[in-house]
Amino acid sequence: MRARYPDLEGYIERDGVRIFYEVFGQGEPTFVLLPIWSLLHSRAWKAQVPYLARHGRVITMDGPGNGRSDRPADVAAYADAAIAADVLAVLDATGTERALLVALSRGARWALLLAAEHTERVAGVVFIGPALPLPPLGTPRDAAVMAFDQPLPGPLAGIEGWGKWNRDYWLHDYRGFVEWFCAQIFTEAHSTKQIEDSVGWALETTPETLVATVTGPDQITGQKTVRELAKRVRCPVLVIHGDQDAVVPYERGATLAELTGGVLMTIANGGHCPQARDPVRVNLLLREFARPTPARTLTWTRGHGRRTRALYISSPIGLGHAQRDVAIAGELRKLRPELEIDWLAQHPVTVVLERHGERIHPASAQLANESRHIESESAEHDLHAFQALRRMDEILVANFMLFHDVVREGQYDLVIGDESWEVDYFLHENPEEKRAAYAWLTDFVGYLPMAEGGAPEAALTADYNTEMLEQIERYPRVRDRAIFVGDAEDIVPGTFGPDLPDIRTWTERHYDFAGYITGFDPAELANRAALRAELGYRPDEQVCLVAVGGSGVGHHLLRRVLLAYPAARRQVPGLRMIIVSGPRIDPASLPAVDGVEVRAYVPDLYRHLAACDLAVVQGGLTTAMELTANRRPFLYFPLKQHFEQNFHVRHRLQRYGAGRCMDYDTATPQLIAVAIAEEIGRTVNYRPVASDGAARAAALIAEIL
Repeated sequence: MRARYPDLEGYIERDGVRIFYEVFGQGEPTFVLLPIWSLLHSRAWKAQVPYLARHGRVITMDGPGNGRSDRPADVAAYADAAIAADVLAVLDATGTERALLVALSRGARWALLLAAEHTERVAGVVFIGPALPLPPLGTPRDAAVMAFDQPLPGPLAGIEGWGKWNRDYWLHDYRGFVEWFCAQIFTEAHSTKQIEDSVGWALETTPETLVATVTGPDQITGQKTVRELAKRVRCPVLVIHGDQDAVVPYERGATLAELTGGVLMTIANGGHCPQARDPVRVNLLLREFARPTPARTLTWTRGHGRRTRALYISSPIGLGHAQRDVAIAGELRKLRPELEIDWLAQHPVTVVLERHGERIHPASAQLANESRHIESESAEHDLHAFQALRRMDEILVANFMLFHDVVREGQYDLVIGDESWEVDYFLHENPEEKRAAYAWLTDFVGYLPMAEGGAPEAALTADYNTEMLEQIERYPRVRDRAIFVGDAEDIVPGTFGPDLPDIRTWTERHYDFAGYITGFDPAELANRAALRAELGYRPDEQVCLVAVGGSGVGHHLLRRVLLAYPAARRQVPGLRMIIVSGPRIDPASLPAVDGVEVRAYVPDLYRHLAACDLAVVQGGLTTAMELTANRRPFLYFPLKQHFEQNFHVRHRLQRYGAGRCMDYDTATPQLIAVAIAEEIGRTVNYRPVASDGAARAAALIAEIL
């Protein structure tokens, strides 16, 4: 799922070749994110589009040979002048008189041509890792370019490094070249996702197409041409270049900045594509480069006259975070009555917040929807949570950039992030952007591989864990308070990966423990007879409540339990079953079963869970722990490939002696019916759940205000 979809899309056609473009946002300035090389298409700009489109208008286009553009065989379509003409045609088609050009790698050739020869259309140029024939010359890449058409000196298996920049190699082992070259693009550690993306995009074209892109006629034929064109550039220029770029030597970017009179921004320790690997820094550079003189009235309040303000970010993946966060906020206000809290949140969390009278920041409407992404990643009771989080990368960048703007303009004293992964990750990657005291909460620590993923997934999770550990060790000042929602015993046994620390030992060193946070006091619900009467449940009926949380992932489990109801009712005469579909599943999408009530969102669901005789739930932590706190029997079905539900949540429930875990794949409706009959109304002996977690968490947070 994309973080932002285009407002307009279309094609231009020149010389029989169709070129695809997209337009996002409106107003000024207009950013044109140029084609890169036919190895990659315009999705390589995915981390820039949402942010820039909130501050102007953005045009992207797939160059010939990849994406949704044609793949012409004629090498003339890939000439510098031809692609520059394609850009002009897109500007005309979108009614763009003047634009800021952003060029990456080979795109620098076309940006330079346009800035020199069409000065009236170009308001400024940002060159990123410009692939231009400038000193130093004679690099291994230059030698490979010169030898591109020469026969291979030996078998493919013996060809290494830039020797793979060869026509025959591309035609016989295109994937081998792509995987090697994309690894050169990202010299930074922990770049597995960026490399994976680039390989996938590169495989959307063909080796024959790529050969055509480097054998066609070029207008920029050498250093002399570049220097002549650079002299004619009159617009502002910014050059961004990583000093560890393994594709284009850093010195070439420095030379281009000097020739154009532009500003050179060095990404220390950076590789060839900082727009993907360091998107926050690049986004801010682009915004600052384009920033016009403010046309609005600005206000700055002196510190002495400011109110005490907090920004609270509550994870939208499930409703459990909202319940506990509201409870923490309430306890925090008891300690600091003057504190004003704004919430940066999205549906379905906003449903809970609005019901409690909380103030939702207007910018929340611009958040890219994480719950919808998670649902798009799910299959039948199957959600590979780790991979879904990886593929949510552009959404996380977009939402961090929104957070960045809100905090920059809001003069907040405190930021609280409950599993706000984007805030935590990018603050550690950009610690200079921290503007307020920061408290981080989570109820699990560590990505764990599923057995089905084998060695590759184990390596990936270990790499992600390693990056997190390095961030915390390098910048401990970013988190002013890290709070684990639970006890030390709730942490799963084992390590973060081979040769990595023990998870529990490391967490005890870096976190404070608040105990579990239910968001309510179970003692207030101890009189079940009165509670049942209040909620409309008769004393003599057996009530089975089925709920799958705030996302739409649980649709298949609801249908399976519905199929089990007739058999369950035969074994439990008079069984009353209530299906709570949640805010993101349409009750009308479920089959009607005689005797089963289907309700949409139910406020204060925990009270109904406390009143029921049995619950059937997914493997999420919040609902399961609410049932544990209220000492209710329940069946739970962890989602397949969901590492958190299968490892972290299950470990915690086993420690409390709570619930009966069932496997969705083997749980036929008949088996579910039997389990319902065996568990309903059963007296349980769970470990007690503490009721002061919210107060403990609030006290820890109040200390950093």
